[in-house]
Amino acid sequence: MREIAAERITNVVADLCRESNINLGEDISRSLEKALAREESPVGRECLRGIIDNAKLARAEGLPVCQDTGMAVVFVEYGQEVIIKGGDFLEAINEGVRRGYCEGYLRKSVVNDPLQRVNSGDNCPAVVQVEIVSGATFRITVAPKGFGSENQSRLGMLTPAQGREGVRQFIVETVSLAGANPCPPLVVGVGVGGTMEMAALLAKKALLRELGTENPDPFWAEFEAELLEEINDLGIGPQGLGGRNTALAVHINPYPTHIAGLPVAVNISCHVTRHKSAEL
Repeated sequence: MREIAAERITNVVADLCRESNINLGEDISRSLEKALAREESPVGRECLRGIIDNAKLARAEGLPVCQDTGMAVVFVEYGQEVIIKGGDFLEAINEGVRRGYCEGYLRKSVVNDPLQRVNSGDNCPAVVQVEIVSGATFRITVAPKGFGSENQSRLGMLTPAQGREGVRQFIVETVSLAGANPCPPLVVGVGVGGTMEMAALLAKKALLRELGTENPDPFWAEFEAELLEEINDLGIGPQGLGGRNTALAVHINPYPTHIAGLPVAVNISCHVTRHKSAEL
């Protein structure tokens, strides 16, 4: 068995909250540069230049890349041979979020009740997703999610008869309905299968995949490429002002499902698709 101090978890989460909000991932930066090179619209090119310059300035000045520093979504791969010592596991994570957002002067966007809507003051609680894995692995990923894009996400409980075509239509329709609201160019995370809540989780996790990597299953890799082309043909373009780059990538996570169901979740993310990871 391997012991990890709760305080260490807190410190790592705090660092990841700050880092993910300030330093846009290299995969996103590369994808934005490629988008600029192929963009045909003069206004679209100008938007992309502004997005790229903004990311560079945020990194250089140590400032958030977006004013919406998101609700902290924390994914944990928790090895079954790991023991947390010196504190409560979930509280250690939330304390890390609290320190990261308060000490890092990041905007606190969480309200403590969805209807009474009083700000919690420290961006807590986080949304924590734990996956138990074999061995002594302990990996944390912090993925702050802004709600300009989160609000455009959708869940569809399709019938098996709707099949591949129904899934395609639902995904493209979701992006079309979103329009300029989620600050394109987008990363489109899709979950297909499982149950209602599993499809949504699969879609969220799809946003963590490195841009530029191909789905390991040729069937889904081909589907992703087809969807990306169709979404970019919508002409929404950077910041919704027209152009060829409505999305940077479409990532799909499939999962087995019931014979009577075909759940599909689309979790849209803006070009600031933030996530940073650390292994303890």
